[in-house]
Amino acid sequence: MIETRERALLSGNEAIARGAWEAGVRVASAYPGTPSTETLQALVTYEDVDTRWATNEKVAVDVALGASLGGARALAVMKHVGLNVAADTFMTAAYTGVGAGLVIMVADDPGMHSSQNEQDTRLYARMGLVPLLEPSDSQEAKDFTKLGFEVSERFDTPVLLRSTTRISHNRGIVVLEDRAEVPVGGFHPDPSKYVMLPAYARGRHPVVLERLTRLTTYAEELVTEEGADTRVGIVTAGVPYQYVKEVLPEARILKLGMTFPVPVERIRSFAAGVERLVVVEELEPFLEETLKAAGIHVEGKAYFPRTGELSPDLVHDGFAALGLVEPRSSAPTPPPTVVRPPLLCAGCPHTVPYWSLKRLGAVVTGDIGCYTLAALEPLATMDTCVSMGASIGMATGLAASGGADKPVVATIGDSTFLHGGVPALMDAVYNQADITVVILDNGTVAMTGGQEHPGTGRTLSGEETRAVDLPALCRAIGVDDLHVVDPYDVSATLRAIEQAMAHRGPSVVITYRPCIEAPVRIKDRPFWVDADACTACQLCMNLGCPAILWTSETFEGRRKVTIDTEMCTGCTLCAQLCPPRAILPVQEVGS
Repeated sequence: MIETRERALLSGNEAIARGAWEAGVRVASAYPGTPSTETLQALVTYEDVDTRWATNEKVAVDVALGASLGGARALAVMKHVGLNVAADTFMTAAYTGVGAGLVIMVADDPGMHSSQNEQDTRLYARMGLVPLLEPSDSQEAKDFTKLGFEVSERFDTPVLLRSTTRISHNRGIVVLEDRAEVPVGGFHPDPSKYVMLPAYARGRHPVVLERLTRLTTYAEELVTEEGADTRVGIVTAGVPYQYVKEVLPEARILKLGMTFPVPVERIRSFAAGVERLVVVEELEPFLEETLKAAGIHVEGKAYFPRTGELSPDLVHDGFAALGLVEPRSSAPTPPPTVVRPPLLCAGCPHTVPYWSLKRLGAVVTGDIGCYTLAALEPLATMDTCVSMGASIGMATGLAASGGADKPVVATIGDSTFLHGGVPALMDAVYNQADITVVILDNGTVAMTGGQEHPGTGRTLSGEETRAVDLPALCRAIGVDDLHVVDPYDVSATLRAIEQAMAHRGPSVVITYRPCIEAPVRIKDRPFWVDADACTACQLCMNLGCPAILWTSETFEGRRKVTIDTEMCTGCTLCAQLCPPRAILPVQEVGS
């Protein structure tokens, strides 16, 4: 009799959350970042897991490692650039090993759908000498998560679980299983293992290398082979495996489940049974270079792009260039479409601070957040954007360089400030940097969908907690010139930033207004444009509000505007800027 088990349609992130729960995870910590965010949001819906947002990714790994040493299975979650932040703990955790199982899920973003760079987490696995599992669909995402905890405990090591945007966000059928009740083992002090003084760390490095040898042998157990056509052998893993199967379903395929350490000898044996060996992988030629270094003749990145996501079409093109399939027939050219530029939301409270900075002529070092869109027209008021929390330190350096011919202002969101901006503000005060810092506080992690953070007063599970008081924090750091303003008050915001920029030394402006999209869309009375009163001065268009549209009607050769009342949030910003007072609340029509 065949056992029937419950099935569900899950995204990769949801499947990883399910796998963690089934594996008996007790503690899970993360900082939200696309494409990884939904993992913890799914996990918090399960019982028996302490699931929490961390201030940043390093704290998330610190928390997970601490829980692991306490004998509880633990999960840390982040996007690829988050591992940069967590790298300090991650690299040394390879030396300390674990208590209970520790899995670090990292979601890469090939194609940079919502990231400032493309990174390949497999390189971190090689640098840290930490095993990396790479699922190819939602079922494997769940299974490999559970396997990760077993590998972690068997080999006394953190385990990286690498996802990508397609794995994290695509959905697939997943077989659900019960939760494993894994007892908490307790903390067992062992300074020579957990206290990484140089004398102890020297003894741990050979342990890591010996473990790597055993892991390389184990990686062979996670290899699968399929296909009968030996004219070509394909080595692949993760989502590219799905594309290879679609394009060359009969090819001989060797699929890796663990892509570091690479089971080189197993692949060498596979290569001996095929006429040609090809690696299909996204981003870096990680597997290809490893195999070439081992003396195995292999083809790869000469035919498949090193940038962006792969796709069935790109894989087909690569195989066509290799002479394995016929080229694709050229598809008809689609009709031209009008591209909608990315803009801040209608009524976004970040609009006026950037409008003010543009008007005041500042050099603006920006940061990571939805407000980064202010770099684009019509606001076009951001000169740099590099990494989380970098804006303040970069402003300090830019001001110190003497190379800026305008006042230097750093802009940073509330969550990003708490993530990585606080130490930089301390540095600015300590060194008396002649900069202004504008903290754009909208009470949420808006860019990734409105998550909580230490400044919101609520935890991931919705419980009330102590909120960080940003003005008090800035004063405690030593900021003397501090302004708090409502960014919906155009004149007050402009005046506060102007005064702060005139102050010698570090100054801070905090603009506070809740994000209009979190937790639910905030909408007041919409506004409309009295076409007869409109003089087509176009000042309102400088806000870049997507609810304000051009019309065909003109005044003295200039186009007038109208407002999409369905999109308008009633923020009043455009009405405050309108000289002829042609922008009015809808209920005043005809008055």
